[in-house]
Amino acid sequence: MIEVRDLSKRYGDKLAVDHLSFTVESNRVTGFLGPNGAGKSTTMRLILGLDRPQSGTATIDGKPYNRLHDPLRQVGALLEARAVHTGRSAYNHLLYLAQTQGLPRSRVDAVLELVGLTEVARKRAGGFSLGMGQRLGIAAAMLGDPRVLILDEPVNGLDPEGILWIRNLLKALAAEGRTIFVSSHLMSEMALTAEHLIVIGRGKLIADTGVQEFVERSSKRLVLVRAPHPDELTAELTGAGGEVSRDGDGALLVTGIEAPRIGELASAAGLVLHELTPQRASLEEAFMELTSGSVEFHTTVATADGTVESPGGAL
Repeated sequence: MIEVRDLSKRYGDKLAVDHLSFTVESNRVTGFLGPNGAGKSTTMRLILGLDRPQSGTATIDGKPYNRLHDPLRQVGALLEARAVHTGRSAYNHLLYLAQTQGLPRSRVDAVLELVGLTEVARKRAGGFSLGMGQRLGIAAAMLGDPRVLILDEPVNGLDPEGILWIRNLLKALAAEGRTIFVSSHLMSEMALTAEHLIVIGRGKLIADTGVQEFVERSSKRLVLVRAPHPDELTAELTGAGGEVSRDGDGALLVTGIEAPRIGELASAAGLVLHELTPQRASLEEAFMELTSGSVEFHTTVATADGTVESPGGAL
């Protein structure tokens, strides 16, 4: 279990983490989300004792990281996959880490096989692709067979097969009773991997909830409608205060009116409906909506009418 209590960290005049409190339970994958600059990496560094907070505590199984006995056996972490001596082979990098913690050489072979790097184990890490570097970082995190894993963007640089592999690995490790805390900017992947979410913005807690509950907090209520007379139906729906757009195959996408009311309006106008399906917002849509006030960096998009500001760096 990871416990963060009233944690704060300031860099100069910037409050990177602002009185943050949450708990990461075992037996499930907990996703850590937030816009760029939200304080995710700083929070992970504070948990791992790499930075010192101005106030508050961060503990792993009741102890600060620097008081853990045999830390690699208790906590595995991946914050920067490229933090490897480029002239050292993957095998020797892991062997060096194992020897510092009294881990057997057999663990090096085991984790290399786990992450699919056995065939390139004797090659220099400096020549690895981004995806191979990520696999090596995950191997290092798993070296001590820890009960707690803290991973910052572990799917970065992985191909589709690698993403599927890490998804299944994290779920399997959580099923064994481990504590899995993982950040990612890939909302679609987090929706498939995480069971619980910690969402922060500008260093503050926005949500500490299950994935489904987080999505249901979104105010976006979209209804997909198919009808043989879409233009007439569109006029009825917009007249009743709804907003209507069309998808690629001509179906109507309606917001602002619930599905039962759409059915009533169509019936009153004598219009036939072929489909009336409420659509739940995606995790990405819910995330963008619920963190819109916490985006620190913005981009501008030039248009024919001028310049329009739009959120940037949110993922």
